[in-house]
Amino acid sequence: MTTPRLVEYRDDTVLLEGYYAPAVNAPAKSPAVIVIHDWSGKNEFACKKAEKLTQLGFAGFALDMYGKGKIGNTKEEKVALMQPLISDRSKLLNRILAAYDTVRELPEVDATKIAAIGFCFGGLCVLDLARSGIDVKGVVSFHGLLNAPENAKQQKIKSKILALHGYDDPMCPHDQIIAFGDEMTAAKADWQLHMYGGTMHAFTNPMANDPGFGTVYNKIADERSWQAMVDFFKEIL
Repeated sequence: MTTPRLVEYRDDTVLLEGYYAPAVNAPAKSPAVIVIHDWSGKNEFACKKAEKLTQLGFAGFALDMYGKGKIGNTKEEKVALMQPLISDRSKLLNRILAAYDTVRELPEVDATKIAAIGFCFGGLCVLDLARSGIDVKGVVSFHGLLNAPENAKQQKIKSKILALHGYDDPMCPHDQIIAFGDEMTAAKADWQLHMYGGTMHAFTNPMANDPGFGTVYNKIADERSWQAMVDFFKEIL
């Protein structure tokens, strides 16, 4: 059995540290799934998802969007880490691509079979990866923000897209959902949107319990969305 390890890499001058979990009982080269964390940073939740993916025959790589050792603990700290990237989507994309290039070079990974999943802020990130037109097999957004970058040049979207969304998510208004569908259709993307009724933001996170803020764990939606991802990956990887 292979052991997870930390992988240092860079985006220009920024030192980053990903968490890499090789696939279990896989051939010499296995498909890989990049995991993009929520607004907290590369936390235990993201690393555990990378490990869980190994049981499906994939290598899991929890990337680092903020820099080695940077984690937000309070809402204020999380906003301070996330906002510079949300405000500059080109910078955000370059940070993702640094991890993508790193994963492609890992010796156990089949560079032709890479996908990505993301949670909350990470959901926005994986959609921007797909929007870039890069040849990633597919992306899955779990309760992610769906708004496109402003003034972005429309690229042909090559990757298949699965968005998993709570109908009662206050952080993604319904007009944003319609705009996302229109955007994906205009780009001629192969896209799906699954909506879960009675479900708010952060529904996959067992620690989410703040109805006033709009973040509430939903066990049923969590399980259904993971199964939807599994079925999606059976199709594309």
